[in-house]
Amino acid sequence: MDTILKRRSVRKWLNQPVEEEKAILEELSNSSPYAKCVAHAPVAVVVVYRTDGLRFPGCVQIDSAIATENILLAITDLGLGGVWLGIAPEEERMEKVEKILHLENKHAFAIIPFGCSDITLDPNDKYDEERITWYK
Repeated sequence: MDTILKRRSVRKWLNQPVEEEKAILEELSNSSPYAKCVAHAPVAVVVVYRTDGLRFPGCVQIDSAIATENILLAITDLGLGGVWLGIAPEEERMEKVEKILHLENKHAFAIIPFGCSDITLDPNDKYDEERITWYK
């Protein structure tokens, strides 16, 4: 639970070198109007999914969302900072990322840039008991 409460969106990282991946990060930063921070991230994970041969292809975006949040929790648990940049279901954004990464038979879901956070944030305390409905 502690990791969930600590998890924050971080869009600014320490200036640490990125070599060969830099060109791809620059390109990915143009895939969405909200993705500019990717160009300055030390690293980014792109969550992709496939639909071919799946038993429940209608669940791929739900599964991708769960995987994305789990990645963000792991990033937080490592003491790093990152942010979820939604790509799906916006077709134009998906196509841009898929073209940049030369994806075949796979679809772009999200970009998660991360690194050593350049800012200190307090735990994200958005829990509000009044917004919870309990059923017995």
